[in-house]
Amino acid sequence: MMPRMTSDQEQPESAPVGEPASGPFGSPAPVRRRRRWWRVTRRVVLLSLLAGLLALAGSIGWVRWQADGHVYAIENVPEAPVALVLGAQVHDNGSPSGFLEARLDIARRLYETGKVRAVLVSGDHGQWSYDEPDAMRRWLIDRGVPDRKVVADHAGFDTYDSCQRAVRVFGVRQLIVITQSYHIDRAVALCRDAGIDATGVGDDTARRFGSFWTKAVVREQGACVKAMLDVVTGRDPVFLGRHETSVEDALRD
Repeated sequence: MMPRMTSDQEQPESAPVGEPASGPFGSPAPVRRRRRWWRVTRRVVLLSLLAGLLALAGSIGWVRWQADGHVYAIENVPEAPVALVLGAQVHDNGSPSGFLEARLDIARRLYETGKVRAVLVSGDHGQWSYDEPDAMRRWLIDRGVPDRKVVADHAGFDTYDSCQRAVRVFGVRQLIVITQSYHIDRAVALCRDAGIDATGVGDDTARRFGSFWTKAVVREQGACVKAMLDVVTGRDPVFLGRHETSVEDALRD
């Protein structure tokens, strides 16, 4: 008869199915750590996606709520002292892009019908070689708006800055903001949040540019998140500067 093995001599049980067998110097611990790391990473990614979707939905909802009831067609927008035209691309030859030209044409029509008495054009002039405000101003003057009635804001680097500077630099308390229709809700929302009694007119004619319009509509959704962050943080415009009386002078003239 074979002698019975002692506990020290007993053979180890085989590893469960699906678990790696550990050798004399190995352990399944690294595998368990990798699996735990993957579960944690997956949860972080899913929570980040959820937070991003909530931020996007909340920002878009806030923009629409702020602008609700304040966006009009050009025919029935209430009168205001000032039209604020937001900047857009200017070509190398100094002519406004189709999107910007459509905005300027609305401002021209508002002035000609007496719904506004001055026009504030606000755009990017961060480099000497690129000048949106002066291109906008020239376009309006060339089409019959008196030069003394068109004021240029050379530090309207984005929608938030243009709205903040309209009230904090130029002293505008009531205006009609003009941009494309996909952008008008955000423009009105930011102007009203800045303390301006703002209404808006949006252009739809630039839809004819097809893919450019579609890309702009998609980008606008993310821009709503930036607008919400700007409002929450209450940041100052990139350049604030001293108070300017040019809009007041245009209204007095």
